[in-house]
Amino acid sequence: MESWLLERDGAVYVRIKASPGASKTEIAGEAGGRLRVRVAAAPEDGKANAALRAFFAEICGCPKNAVVLQDGARSRLKTLSLPPAAGQQLLTFCSTVLPRQPTH
Repeated sequence: MESWLLERDGAVYVRIKASPGASKTEIAGEAGGRLRVRVAAAPEDGKANAALRAFFAEICGCPKNAVVLQDGARSRLKTLSLPPAAGQQLLTFCSTVLPRQPTH
């Protein structure tokens, strides 16, 4: 499993480094055990957090209210919780947008 994705207590947790104010919301890579995500919304009045939750809900095919910001409401370093079935959907999506790591 990826270092940015954790499963425990019947939920899936995604560790994120967010970059608000981007031209579009997208997964930008991995760094430091976190999934790097560019967020199109500005970091004001919770807009970037709401956009981040909506983005992950769309990727994982779950309702927006099932994606919960667990940590980092006022930080670029965030943790989201997702429904248990969403972990595999997120991994599948990320495999199409993240560069493959070389195997040795």
